[in-house]
Amino acid sequence: MTLHCDRMDGLVVKSAEEALEMENIKYVLPFIKEKYEDELKDAFERTLQVRGLSGDAAELADYWFFETAVRLHLKGRGRHYTGLKPSEISGEPVIMMADQAVKSENLNDLMDFILSSVKEDVWSRFDEVLSKKNYDLNNVDDARDYVDSLFNFFDYLQNLIRFMEEG
Repeated sequence: MTLHCDRMDGLVVKSAEEALEMENIKYVLPFIKEKYEDELKDAFERTLQVRGLSGDAAELADYWFFETAVRLHLKGRGRHYTGLKPSEISGEPVIMMADQAVKSENLNDLMDFILSSVKEDVWSRFDEVLSKKNYDLNNVDDARDYVDSLFNFFDYLQNLIRFMEEG
């Protein structure tokens, strides 16, 4: 399973599939902001009507409903819809680990992975800054390279903290 909401194996599409299977929109409704709820409900009812016509009609209607659910979900999050993407072959390790953590009710492996990854990334950026710090003042290219790495490091940290505060 992947978190990418615009993929066929993403949470929104999986929830939309379950909603159609169970004929209960409440499986997918939590992914849609309230102001778009009526549009999704209308699409759901139309999809259920068309599904009974034929296998091809059901396949087309289901896909249209998935697109509608994903489009409305992204719209509610202030993101643009650019079409449904195919399922990922392997999935992202962190999402697979998060899924396993929820299933096992154990966060240890996921937490170790995240902390290790962030620590490694911070050290790598810090080391890059230090390796460029003692540049020759007369070499403007090296000075710019140092400034770029310094701002890259600072921006990374600010974005990391901002993301944690917003989350």
